Amino acid sequence: MASTSCSSARDDAAEAAPVDASAEPSSQLDAGSDGTPNGSPSDAGTFDGGPLTVECDSPSCAVSLASSRGESFCALLHDGTVVCWGANANGELGRGETTTGSATPARVVGLSDIVTLDHTCAVDRNGGAWCWGTGPFLQGDGGVTTESAPVKLALPPAKKVSVYQRTGCALVDDGVVCWGSNEFGQVAPDAPFMREPSHPPRAVPFGPGAPIRDVAVNEASFIVREDGVSESWGVNGLVARETSLFPDPVSLPTTLPPTSAVDAVESRACVAAEGDSFCWGNDVGVTPRRVSAPEPVVQIATTPTFLDKSRYPNVLLPSRWCAAAISGSVYCLGDNNAGQAGDGTKNHAVRPVKIAGLPGRVAQVRTTRDATCALLTSGEIYCVGSNYYGQLGDEKMRRSSLEPVKVSLP
Repeated sequence: MASTSCSSARDDAAEAAPVDASAEPSSQLDAGSDGTPNGSPSDAGTFDGGPLTVECDSPSCAVSLASSRGESFCALLHDGTVVCWGANANGELGRGETTTGSATPARVVGLSDIVTLDHTCAVDRNGGAWCWGTGPFLQGDGGVTTESAPVKLALPPAKKVSVYQRTGCALVDDGVVCWGSNEFGQVAPDAPFMREPSHPPRAVPFGPGAPIRDVAVNEASFIVREDGVSESWGVNGLVARETSLFPDPVSLPTTLPPTSAVDAVESRACVAAEGDSFCWGNDVGVTPRRVSAPEPVVQIATTPTFLDKSRYPNVLLPSRWCAAAISGSVYCLGDNNAGQAGDGTKNHAVRPVKIAGLPGRVAQVRTTRDATCALLTSGEIYCVGSNYYGQLGDEKMRRSSLEPVKVSLP
């Protein structure tokens, strides 16, 4: 295993555009013969494992890790503050300014007592919801704005906030409220399915079931209940269930096994469920398909497929999947042009490969297109891949690495 100071082949590429799902499912994914997910973990019996816990008491150790919608990462520290590093063209670092990026992690201004973190949104101990970067942050006329420092969203006390390009949802005491664009029927089932106007927050109707513990939003919205049952509504190609509606504005249970973790980005989603992992949308297809991993997985992260229009002819940049396993190891599959799969090469990972060189067990893994970061149970964070925008957080801009490097948390 070796590191390199050279930029990745994609380091100076222009921003890529997402690709709509139309490709055949990848050969590395499996599905049941009837087209439904194969929900049995690789080892027999009921799987009841979950993500490993972080054990640290230093104010500067991290307890949670998130990626932005671009090439940056953020971490929730033990002292309740949030630090970010990487790209900052749209204020993703939350420092009150926009820059090309920073490899030096620094605290997001104005945040304290934070308890949950999702992309560039956070919730404080009193239920206050804060977001920064670009998104539907309920400012001004309620449309999409770019905020270089956190703004407080006009919401009831929240437990979790998840936003996509033009739509957001929040988990609150009484259920889930959503707002913004109704283009995919995620906000108002009785209103026209149009990008504009932007709708104010309104409650999402659900049927009976266990309490909701998580919400995730892309072109479809997902909830996960305490018993692992997941439900979805939105673009019919992403809801992970059969539907004849386009879009489908009614929340109904998916076909997925009991789910422990979900990650939804662009036109793609993945879940960890009963030790297995399933992905769908984008280059995979509309049917959730099992990703064969060397051991049961407990947490998952994914990236979308992109079309790089900076090259001629255009180049399809494949998606990537990374998952934290029950042992504390991390496996990645897919795009590895910058070494972001962590196996010490830049060879496309056609099978899940283990990130080598991590000095401890992993509690969470997060991905961007060009980099991967892992939160260890010690509260330390290690990243691998491209560092063109400072994604590795090691204070060394544009020095990519094929082996994990330690993030310099403040």
